[in-house]
Amino acid sequence: MELAHSLLLNEEAYNQLGEFQKAEFIFEWLRFLEKLLPVTSRADVREKQKKLAEQLISLLNSSPGPPTRRLIAKNLATLYSIGDTFSVYQTVDKCNELIRSKDDSPSYLPTKLAAVVCLGYLYKKLGRILGNSFTDTIGNVLKAVKNAESQGRYEIMLSLQNILNGLGAAATPCHRDIYKAARSCLTDRSMAVRCAAAKCLLELQKEAVFMWSTDLDSVATLCFKSFDGSNYNVRIAVSKLLGAVLARAVTCKQATASARQNVRKISLDEAMELLGTGFLRGSSGFLRAGGDLLKGISSVSRDIRVGVTQAYVVFVSTLGGQWLERNFSALLSHILDLVSQSHPKAIQTQMDAICCRRCVSFILRATVGGLLGEKAQIAAAKEICQAIWKLKKVVDVVMSDGNLETRIGTTDVTASQHVLVCVLHELGSLIHGLGTTAAPLLQDSSTGVLDAVISVILHPSISVRLAAAWCLRCIAVALPSYVSPLLDRCIERLSALKSSPEAVTGYSFAVAALLGAVKHCPLGIPHGKGKVIMTVAEDLLCSASQNSRISIQRTQAGWLLVASLMTLGPAVVQHYLPRMLLLWKCVFPLSPKDLETERSRGDAFTWQVTLEGRAGALCAIKTFVSYCGGLLTDEVIQRLLPPLPCAVDLLTRLPLIHKMYGNALKTPAMTYRHRLYELLALLPPKTYEERFCAILQELVADFTATDNQMAASTFLLPPLCHQDDLLLLSPFLQETDHRFIEEQLLLGSNIAGGSLEYDPYSVYEKAAEGDSVPKPLPPALSVISAAVRLFGVIFSHVAESQRLQVLDKLLMSIKQSKGARQQMVQLNIVSAFSSFLKHLANCKGSLGPEEVRRPALTLVMGALESNNPLLRCAAAESLARLAQVVADSAFTAGLAQVSFDKLKSARDVVSRTGHSLALGSLYRYLGGIGSTQHLNACVGILYTLSQDNTSPDVQTWALHSLSLIIDSAGPLYHVHVEPTLSLVVMLLLTVPPAYAEVHQSLGRCLNALIATLGPELQGSKTAVSALRTSCLLGCAVMQDNPDCLVQAQAISCLQQLHMFAPRHVNLSSLVSCLCMNLCSSYLLLRRAVLACLRQLVQREAAEVSEHAVTFVKDCREDFTPDINIREVGLEGALLSLLDKELDQRLCQDIKETLSHMLTSVAVEKLSFWLKLCKDVLAASADFTSVASVDTTQEEEGAKEDDDVLTSESDERSHPFTNPKWSTRVFAAECVCKIISHCENAGRAHFDITLAQERKQRDSRDDFLVLHLADLIRMAFMAATDHSDQLRLSGLQTLLVVVRRFASVPEPEFPGHVILEQYQANVGAALRPAFAPETPPDVTAKACQVCSAWIASGVVSDLNDLRRVHQLLISSLTKVQAGKEAQSQLYNESASTMEILAVLKAWAEVYIVAVEREKKQSDEHKQTLTVTNSTDESYRDLTSSADGLLDLVQADLGTLSKLWLAALQDFALLTLPSEYASQLPVEGGAFYTAETIENARPHYHNSWALILYATALWLTSTGFLMVDPDEGVTNLSRPVTPTTMCQDSSSRAAVKSPEDVNTDIFHLILGISVEFLCSPRSDAAMENITACLHALQAFLDVPWPRSKIGGDQELGVELLNVLHRLILTRESPDIQLATLEVVRQILFAAQEHVREKRRSAEVDDGAAEKETLPEFGEGKDTGGLVPGKSLVFATLELCVCILVRQLPQLNPKVTGSPAIKAGKPQLLSESGSRLVSAALVILSDIPSVCSPEGSVSVLPTILYLIIGVLRETAVKLPDGQLPLTVAASLQALKGILSSPMARAEKSRTAWTELLRSALVTVLDCWDPVDGAQQELDEVNLLTALTVFILSTSPEVTTIECLQKRCIEKFKIALDSKDPVVQLKCYQLLLSIFQYPKRAISYPYIHSLAPSIMRKLQETEKTKPENSAELQVIQEGIKVVAALIAIAEEEHRAYLVACLLPLLISFLLDENSLGSATNSARNLHEFALQNVMQIGPQYSSVFKKVMASSPTMKARLESAIKGNQESIKVKTTPKHAKNPGKSSSIQLKTNFL
Repeated sequence: MELAHSLLLNEEAYNQLGEFQKAEFIFEWLRFLEKLLPVTSRADVREKQKKLAEQLISLLNSSPGPPTRRLIAKNLATLYSIGDTFSVYQTVDKCNELIRSKDDSPSYLPTKLAAVVCLGYLYKKLGRILGNSFTDTIGNVLKAVKNAESQGRYEIMLSLQNILNGLGAAATPCHRDIYKAARSCLTDRSMAVRCAAAKCLLELQKEAVFMWSTDLDSVATLCFKSFDGSNYNVRIAVSKLLGAVLARAVTCKQATASARQNVRKISLDEAMELLGTGFLRGSSGFLRAGGDLLKGISSVSRDIRVGVTQAYVVFVSTLGGQWLERNFSALLSHILDLVSQSHPKAIQTQMDAICCRRCVSFILRATVGGLLGEKAQIAAAKEICQAIWKLKKVVDVVMSDGNLETRIGTTDVTASQHVLVCVLHELGSLIHGLGTTAAPLLQDSSTGVLDAVISVILHPSISVRLAAAWCLRCIAVALPSYVSPLLDRCIERLSALKSSPEAVTGYSFAVAALLGAVKHCPLGIPHGKGKVIMTVAEDLLCSASQNSRISIQRTQAGWLLVASLMTLGPAVVQHYLPRMLLLWKCVFPLSPKDLETERSRGDAFTWQVTLEGRAGALCAIKTFVSYCGGLLTDEVIQRLLPPLPCAVDLLTRLPLIHKMYGNALKTPAMTYRHRLYELLALLPPKTYEERFCAILQELVADFTATDNQMAASTFLLPPLCHQDDLLLLSPFLQETDHRFIEEQLLLGSNIAGGSLEYDPYSVYEKAAEGDSVPKPLPPALSVISAAVRLFGVIFSHVAESQRLQVLDKLLMSIKQSKGARQQMVQLNIVSAFSSFLKHLANCKGSLGPEEVRRPALTLVMGALESNNPLLRCAAAESLARLAQVVADSAFTAGLAQVSFDKLKSARDVVSRTGHSLALGSLYRYLGGIGSTQHLNACVGILYTLSQDNTSPDVQTWALHSLSLIIDSAGPLYHVHVEPTLSLVVMLLLTVPPAYAEVHQSLGRCLNALIATLGPELQGSKTAVSALRTSCLLGCAVMQDNPDCLVQAQAISCLQQLHMFAPRHVNLSSLVSCLCMNLCSSYLLLRRAVLACLRQLVQREAAEVSEHAVTFVKDCREDFTPDINIREVGLEGALLSLLDKELDQRLCQDIKETLSHMLTSVAVEKLSFWLKLCKDVLAASADFTSVASVDTTQEEEGAKEDDDVLTSESDERSHPFTNPKWSTRVFAAECVCKIISHCENAGRAHFDITLAQERKQRDSRDDFLVLHLADLIRMAFMAATDHSDQLRLSGLQTLLVVVRRFASVPEPEFPGHVILEQYQANVGAALRPAFAPETPPDVTAKACQVCSAWIASGVVSDLNDLRRVHQLLISSLTKVQAGKEAQSQLYNESASTMEILAVLKAWAEVYIVAVEREKKQSDEHKQTLTVTNSTDESYRDLTSSADGLLDLVQADLGTLSKLWLAALQDFALLTLPSEYASQLPVEGGAFYTAETIENARPHYHNSWALILYATALWLTSTGFLMVDPDEGVTNLSRPVTPTTMCQDSSSRAAVKSPEDVNTDIFHLILGISVEFLCSPRSDAAMENITACLHALQAFLDVPWPRSKIGGDQELGVELLNVLHRLILTRESPDIQLATLEVVRQILFAAQEHVREKRRSAEVDDGAAEKETLPEFGEGKDTGGLVPGKSLVFATLELCVCILVRQLPQLNPKVTGSPAIKAGKPQLLSESGSRLVSAALVILSDIPSVCSPEGSVSVLPTILYLIIGVLRETAVKLPDGQLPLTVAASLQALKGILSSPMARAEKSRTAWTELLRSALVTVLDCWDPVDGAQQELDEVNLLTALTVFILSTSPEVTTIECLQKRCIEKFKIALDSKDPVVQLKCYQLLLSIFQYPKRAISYPYIHSLAPSIMRKLQETEKTKPENSAELQVIQEGIKVVAALIAIAEEEHRAYLVACLLPLLISFLLDENSLGSATNSARNLHEFALQNVMQIGPQYSSVFKKVMASSPTMKARLESAIKGNQESIKVKTTPKHAKNPGKSSSIQLKTNFL
């Protein structure tokens, strides 16, 4: 294929190829040429033009296929447009000659067609350059039309379209001729020709004025004729034409028309009248219509009506949204007129009426819903209301008129019903779409929307009453606050007008519809409403028999209310279950005998009432079963069952009753049947086994009933066919934008679509996806579909013998029926059987023995050869299921063989299509094809069938089947891939484009092949590369196909290719293709485009976005998308598409695509994204409100505001006009995502100084913090919108902004933060959320923002804080008002949510206030130590914290009670279900017993912070709970579980404070332990942390500590829970908090032991000390019992932490208990903190043990401490200690100085163990496995020193140990490292100075000489640097200390040694100036020491001085030279030093 990539055709390579490869080669060359020519220089083209033109023209003669001829034509046109044009005339003549040729043979046809196509493209590209030659050409082409076949006519029409496009106005002379030709083609029998003719005429009308002036009527009539018998594509094309022509006629400017005098501009009314004529009369002229009118038959075919409907929509869309706003009332009245009484013929039967209503609804929905923004929609809704009021007046007049003319009037009423239904449905949909933004509309009293809708509830027509009910439901879903008031209003009217039949049905419909809406309103309705409705329903049912005039209505209404009540779900229904079951029991007779007597009594009317009631009862139970599955316990099922046998018996008697009482019972009987079937299908089949036979008989009778004339294939079969196979019936069942009206055309002439009036009970059900209103089918059809479902359920549970009988019976009945009826019976039976197989497969049953298989097979095979294609699909699916349930390979092979044989012999299309599909689907459920033999046979046969040119149907089905086989064969198919791919590409190149369905099947095959090849497509081998090229070539052919569904296939194939071989797919051309089709009028193409985009942007978002923009820039004028990619980029285009799109799935895809793009590029293209979101949010914000509040302190802020205000006035400049609220919500969510992505992208986004610096460095950089003003403004606009969802999103955005930016400082005003300037905006955004009418969820969200704002610390000034604080106070007042004050609009759980949100917000504020105060008091303590002038600074520091605490303090009394009450509630709600009986009957403080389930999540959301706040409050009061105002009694009220809900008077005794405290203690501890025991995996980390912090605060107070210390079991349990928490949560913060709690528990135990010891000592007196009992764990034996021992639990926990951080500590890991040390390691900061915390706890453990107990834990503790020391003793620079080492030394010191080491009972054991520990430390120096350790000696020396100084002498004074210790110090003294030397001196100093001589003397004796020696050495080598200097100084300090300790006689010797040394360090005044820094420092130090020693030991000093005059001289000169400088320098030095040294001591003083 590479050889094809050249400018000229490589003829040498071409001639070597086979026939098929030639076609591929040519196509590849032409594709390459198409890309190459435009970018080749003109000179190169001219040089080769002649040769190239010859090659291209010669190709015309080689019978090119459709795609090839199109490319030849395009390339020729491009060639002449770039190169010279002089030879173009020869080419045109050549083409004309080819067209004129008399050769009519099929083989010559491609050449002729190629010539036609060629002319089209030449004229399109070159247009007027071709001069006047066009008249001959067009004449020639038009002549050819006359005797061309359909392919010819198709191509000629498209060519004419191109010629007209190229010539423009120049072609005027030929316009009439073209028009004539196109007219005839517009009603051609080939649908493709009709489409082409419509496109041609659409092009023609641009210039041909007569089409939209003089000939307008005939164009319209022509289009109506074209609609007749059309398919979907024709309707789309012709409606485009008709709509465009009419729009042109209405808008044409007089100026252009003045050229011709006879042009008239028609008015809008005339244009609509024309369309109306088509809608009402169809394609017939006026005369014929008159004749039909006389006969009284409807002559308008449905497809005309549907076509005209689409034309209406095109007409309005072409004129645009603004035009629609201006002319809406005219349009509305015209459209409504179509279904009004002025045209009775259109609505003479119910079916016609339903169809017309659907069309009218569709026009309204598509125009009003699709073109208008929210404001315009509100205006439209007002217009619609006016229309309702007008119609209402007409009805009122008629109804109130008592005279004789009423008979004429009733026709008015019935006729107005259809108009009302359409209007109400549209009003409902409008408000539903507007959501809460419709609030102003409903509040507008002048319009009176609610009154209008409610007023027509009493309309005499049932369909209007239902429509009004549905409209109310839409209003309720849109505006949840209206549900309760509307319910009240309707119930009140229902009770008041109980005796009017219309009122009873109308208001019961309304109540049912409103109840159906509740499940869409998250806030629900008050629980009490259910009770009222149940009472009303019972009342209606009981009073039904009192008045025969309305007994049917009352019965129906009663059961309807009960049924709709069931949709409220188990939580509500459980309260009414007994009453409902009682009603259910009473509705059926109890015994068969009663049923008999009942039959003989009664008349038609009583039976009608009875059946209505029983059907209603069945429906209520059905709704109960489907909505309240949770209540279906065995007990309830048992209570449901008794009436069932009787219900089934009645079913069997219905035919008899029907006979007895005539036709009046037909519908009630059908409804009853339908309801019973539905209920039985939902119940477990086991429950009614004994009635199977009777039911099956009835079902069979239904399937074969003679009177049922409706064929329902399009309803029954699609759910039973496989989704893939439905594609075969392509245009029929595919989803389109016009599905709502197109559906009617599927159903055959005698069925209309579904409609609400067929089943009033569906008014509370949810509408199916994509429908705005439920569309239940007519009773006859719904019975059949319910029967089919039930048959599937029952038949899979009957015995096999019975199956055989039933199947035989069914087969017999098919045989016995004839003609159309046979088809219908077959259809019903096959549907039922398919349904059975599906059930059987799902419950993994088996079909039964051979005898059962035979009739089953006969049944399916019969259907496989049916004329109905849907039935064939269902049969193929059944065959696959049959193979699945029999599961026998021989049987499957037999089935395949049957189809093989059939396909070999059969010649008819039906059997060939049916059996080929059977082969494809046979292995669908068997896990794929396993046998190569079967595969080869299938492939062979399907290859042959797919090349059968005579029947496109056979090709389509065979290819589809082949695609299924490719899928199910998997890797086995590899051998066939190459030939299949060749076949697919060959067919793509040769099948005419008119056969779109063949191309669609080819696309599916290509898709399957690509999936089979998979990642192999990336390979570089020649074979792979050839396959890849073929795939790409196939995609290219499909992309050029005119059919949109084929283009969709091409896109999904390219999507697959891009997934497997991304490098080989040209991304830029793919993206341009996607952009072209982004706004296609075909839904499936748009879906394919977005599915592909969604995948592309996951990998290459930035590239995709760039390609899109580049494509639009380079684009020629022929691409004008509806959305402006050029201005707003692909992202903006997608956003505006999201706004217009109505298909839910597509919207979801758009959102995901945008989310992926945002994730990838939002941080790089920050400004762009933020501007997009801002544009969307600002496009509809009410700017007056924004401007008034936006009090930014920045000048540019004000400027921006003005810009916004001015741009808003100019509509066009705005990229988004009036986006819907849902789009705005999405934009607000995007802003939150952008912030979170910036968070991960780097610090600069949240640091303004850094951001500005980097922005100056590179202006392209962009940072979020620079856009803060925009973020605030967007959040503000969203938070103050009319739409509640948008308000929630806005508040969430505000919350995110506050949390992220709270700590960003403002560089211009130090000490302030950047957010401070936006206080006014934040306050203004929050204020509306606290208005009384705001929904609770918005207020709850706002509370969260309030607390975050106050807690963030942005505002330090209290007066400013008060604004927001005031809002919280107002909500707190609301909480205090109690349950009575709650709003009655929503469910009680909504107020629970609000109350808890308020309490949680206050809790957060209080926590922050306390934490801040604590932090500041800590800082204050530190500042006290540093400075003396603390007062001023401290006051500044604390003012804001104290202020915040003061703010809360005022309300703390109230809050604490509310918090405790909430915790109490929470505790009750967390009780396991078995304690349910103990819960208070009325509920808790903030929830009611009935709404307990709904309340739970709200408590789960907020309890943790409330708990923490309560704990802090209790800490602050120190648990002293006495409030002087209220006394003790009241305070204990909220806290005591038993008295929570009782009145104080009923309580026996007042609780003492101690009891109250104990109750609180148990409440808080209980909640914490319960939660921490098993926090769910999704439990928020904040909750766990808050809970642990609460425990910490709690244990800070002595009283709770004493409770825990005194109750060991409690302590152990807490520790076990904390241990589990550490095991399950990795977060270091949580583990640290846990360890802190553990430390406190241990501390509590210590206190307890200490207290007991103290009291024992006091009691027993100090005298008999020996006899004191031992306190602490371990008693006398030292044994610790796991599970009961506090010490054991603590140890477990510490070991867990330590081993996790340092696995080497675990002997099991290191292999043996002997410690083999690896390399020491430095832990992470969090790891170090954890280890340190654990060590602190370890060192405290012995203090809670008895002496014996301490002995048993000591080895473990020492092992761990020394282990940590050894494993983490890493050398750090500057001799710092790692945190863990410092902690382990501290812990070691704690252990060694423990009193237990000296207690007599444990002393000897401790001594032994401590010695062993010392040996272990000493062993750390020794090499392990010959390798020297890399430990830090300093750390080990320190440890030794700790041992030496902290233990009793007997531990370390043993000679062997002492020797080793001294040895280590000696080594350290000789170390080369000054840091080690320094530390060694410091440690020795502390040892030497130790008061116990037994310990210090041996060290002095051994080490003092070497110290002196080392110091004397330094005389010669002066210190080089400060480190060495420090070493010398420390050495001198040691010697000085020794002098102080030494006995008199030795002191003189020591001083004599030291003085010369010191004096040698002194410098004289000359050398002092030039000396190095360290020499000078040493000099000063030495001098200082000499000055100290001299006076102290004056005699020795004098002696030494006398003995050496040189020394004396040196000293004197040094003193002189230094005197001055010492004075100057010492003062600052001393001031500085203390701070430094003391801080070091703090860190490292372990001694």
